[in-house]
Order: sequence, then structure tokens, then C-alpha cells
Amino acid sequence: MRAPRTLEVWKMGVVNYFEALKLQEKLTSDRKVHKITDTLLSLQHPPTYTLGKRRTDHNILVSETELKAMGAELHYTQRGGDVTFHGPHQAILYPIISLREIGLGARKYVEKLELSMIELASVYGVKAHAGQTGETGVWVGQRKIGAIGVRISTGITSHGLAFNINPDLNYFKHIVPCGIADKEVTSLQKEVQQVIPSEEAVQEQLISSFIRIFNYTDIVWKDKSSLPLDKLEFADEYK
Repeated sequence: MRAPRTLEVWKMGVVNYFEALKLQEKLTSDRKVHKITDTLLSLQHPPTYTLGKRRTDHNILVSETELKAMGAELHYTQRGGDVTFHGPHQAILYPIISLREIGLGARKYVEKLELSMIELASVYGVKAHAGQTGETGVWVGQRKIGAIGVRISTGITSHGLAFNINPDLNYFKHIVPCGIADKEVTSLQKEVQQVIPSEEAVQEQLISSFIRIFNYTDIVWKDKSSLPLDKLEFADEYK
């Protein structure tokens, strides 16, 4: 009989990107030494552009000054992948999980992240699929609906996926999303073209898909009021 697999799901609302990054670093360190169980951060960000460790600045089509003028931040990260946008009305999941304990390699892990978004899209009758060779993320035809950028350190994951529920797609016009030119970006709302449930409901469905696909059986739900953020340097951000 397979042992129960526990996952803590932290529902965090809107979180500044830098603060989320520091939280991931703290949780990754704790997971490496078994201080915490597998943890899934569910959140959204204010308008933010991020670059992966390849530092492909040429795929940002405007200056950092112009980004700031439009109210967006720019952050450099150690995740894989190219430039992408995070913002309101986008469902973001950052899994902090041990791939060794669940017996997954990097490729299979990414495939399961893709499948989580593909399954969510299918709930609304949207046929999504993984990208072709050289095309990361999840697509609807030639339109990208979900991005993936992960980091794996000593078998522990961080960063993760972003699924477009109904973000302002104009933000994507200022970059070459994920370094793939001549491709459109889309959203669930754009593809469905009818009223969809609340963003919170869609994000819950994405979490449910993740839990099912990764075979977690024991789920502990936490929201801001029950999170141990007082132990972290940036706790004031959430008070």
C-alpha cells in the first residue's frame, strides 16, 4: 500500500515578486533539511517581468525606465526559461517539493506541470497542449496560455507555472514571451469567450489538477491568517 503523500497549500493572494522569491528560498532551504513537507504556493503578482538565468535582456523590447513608467517591475532570477510576465488575473503556482521523494526527474516534473494546466483548460472546453520542441509551456494552437520556468536544487523545486486566466495581454507586447518570436499570448477568458467563474475558483481548480496529477493524498490548506510568516524577515509585508 502506498504511503500517504502530504502537501501544504499556501493560498497567499497578491504577493510582491521579490518577497515571493525570498520566501521560496527560505522554504527550499527548509525542505532540503526536512524541516517542512512538500509545499505549494498559490498566488498572484503585481505587474512584473522576470528573466531566467540566461539573462536574455534582448527579449525585453522597452527600457527598464519605460517598464517602471507603466507600473511594472523587472527581476532577474535563477530559474530556467526566458523572459516572461507575471501580473494580476494570472494563476501562479510555485511548488517547493522533493523530486527524489516522489521519484521524478526534471523532464517528467515539467510534463506534469504542463498537464496540470492542460487539464484545467479542458474543464472549459479549451484544447491545450504542450509546446513543440523549443517551445516551453502550454499552448492553444499557436497561442500561449501557460508559462513554465523552474529551478531544481539538490532535488528540490522552486519557481513553477503561470496560467493566464484573464490578464491584460498588452503587457506581453513589450517582450518576446519566453524568447519565442512571432507567437501570440492568450488567456482562458479570451479562448472561452463567455463568463468564467471567479479567479479564485479557477485557481482552486488549478490546484486540484496539480494535486491529482502529482498524486498527493493528504492536503493541508493554509491562508494568510494561518501562515508562519512572522518567522520571516519580510513578515511586515503581510500584516
